[in-house]
Amino acid sequence: MSTLFLSPMRFSPREVTEVVDLYASNPEYWRAAGEYDAGSIPADRVEADLRAEAAAEGAEILLARDPQGRLNGMLSLLDRHPVDGLPWIGLLMIHGDLHGRGVGGTLAGMAEQRFSHEGREGLRLAVLESNAPALRFWESRGWRECDRRPDIAHGRPCIVLHKALSA
Repeated sequence: MSTLFLSPMRFSPREVTEVVDLYASNPEYWRAAGEYDAGSIPADRVEADLRAEAAAEGAEILLARDPQGRLNGMLSLLDRHPVDGLPWIGLLMIHGDLHGRGVGGTLAGMAEQRFSHEGREGLRLAVLESNAPALRFWESRGWRECDRRPDIAHGRPCIVLHKALSA
């Protein structure tokens, strides 16, 4: 896996187009999530949704690029979740063409390392109960189930995973 560089999303028209392409490359996720029609993802809605997410206190939308500048994925982070006060990964999405090539593991590791370096003791995320491949991915990286509850935004059944971090 090559090096990835993270940068905050600035919402330029080019970035929005790239994220729409990223989303469109993952139709199985969107069919399970139900947020977008997997066959038609509107750029204006993606931009509005991401702007709203980024506006939350302590939230960041980070774009992951390879050394050639190609968008490989994105990472949505929340510094403190309103329910438990822990940092959370809101979304980690990799371009569909890059699945199975280590990009997801690299991005997950970058998030874990960041919060570990900040002295945070743990990190959480939620996986849709219907997304078995994502659950296997996270469990293979040492994440463990700590709760089941609906997500805040849409009320979908989720498995909350936790990973202890060491400073």
